[in-house]
Amino acid sequence: MTTAAPRGLGLAQASALYIAAVLGTGILALPGLAAAAAGPASILAVVAVLVLSVPLAGSFAVLASRFPDSGGVATYVRLALGDTAARIAGYLFYFGVIIGAPAIGIVAGRYFSAMLGGGQTTAIVVALVVLALPFLFNLGGLRVSGPVQLVLTALLVVVVLLVVGLAIPAAEPGNFEPFLPQGWAGVGVAVSLMMWAVSGWEAVTHLAGEFRNPRRTIPLATAIAIVFVGAGYLALQAATIAVLGAEAGESEVPLLALVGRTAPGVGPLIVAGIALIVCLGVLNTYGGAFAKLGASLGRDGDLPRALAVGAESGGVPRRSLLVVAIVQAVYLGVAALNGFQLEPLILIHTACMVAIYALGMIAALRLLERFSLGWWFSAISLVLIAGMLILAGPSLIVAAGLALVAVTVGLIKRRKRNHG
Repeated sequence: MTTAAPRGLGLAQASALYIAAVLGTGILALPGLAAAAAGPASILAVVAVLVLSVPLAGSFAVLASRFPDSGGVATYVRLALGDTAARIAGYLFYFGVIIGAPAIGIVAGRYFSAMLGGGQTTAIVVALVVLALPFLFNLGGLRVSGPVQLVLTALLVVVVLLVVGLAIPAAEPGNFEPFLPQGWAGVGVAVSLMMWAVSGWEAVTHLAGEFRNPRRTIPLATAIAIVFVGAGYLALQAATIAVLGAEAGESEVPLLALVGRTAPGVGPLIVAGIALIVCLGVLNTYGGAFAKLGASLGRDGDLPRALAVGAESGGVPRRSLLVVAIVQAVYLGVAALNGFQLEPLILIHTACMVAIYALGMIAALRLLERFSLGWWFSAISLVLIAGMLILAGPSLIVAAGLALVAVTVGLIKRRKRNHG
């Protein structure tokens, strides 16, 4: 187990990592999707999901502050449930959740292609650039990627404020009528869609050992992120409805439609900047998290020990980062063979994430003091996650396959020890 580095990341950079991981790419698509499902009442769905995210964020904040280690959720699971369960959690994140990275690159590529032209070629080039830059940032460790993330998140906050500010003069109160065009069933669908907005809290747990005074920094950074993420999603949803009305759910690139209406001429450039900032910020945070996890899995014997370099606080896991880049390239190639369809990538990513959440919350119930605030956060989260697992359905096949691989690796290791 590692301890916090004496000169690690402070509150500002920790908050920036959380905000980027959670606010993330959802702002590019979720306002339109939620509006299509529930109309103006999608605002209620946003509020509901943000309230539901508090116990999940709180649970991970407590765990990360008490057990700051590059293994993140895998470490908590190892302490509470043993090596096999930890290996499953680690593989789910390192080889499963990572499939969301090329999806983010594809989203960025599509935005640029829609705004600047160039078709599929532009989309592919932008996707490759968006995936490559965070890799280069993280080669320098958090000493480089941390300040970069602070700048990216500051820019993200500025552009969200800019979009909302531009929307205010163009708002039409009549666009909020009728408020419940699809009834409460539509709100339920919007809530399911907006659940994408609660993912990301677990990513920074892999970087917790890099923070100064994790017990103080992590809870404060989490609280700050909840406020910024909540305000950002709520403001964008309200602006989307107020300006676009019934047209809000008709575009695949809703931010482009919103800014195109409120800032004609320069709208595409603004949205291009937003897409680039958002995607780079998310991949920068997750790139560091993936690399640190891979190094911790090497340290703990769940991956080749050659990858263990950089698992310690302050270390730079360049070998693991290279593996991350290779895995992302493979998944991007698979996506290309499938016509760059986003839905399969997102469903697999989400299913693996939910499975990790389940393992993490079960571990939390065993590690945290019974009936403490963190314990109650975990208990509530586990109930919510059970529902998410049901919704994941067939998408859990990949997660089950990775779990089977993890169990098989454990059996092979045990057999070698017994015959050693």
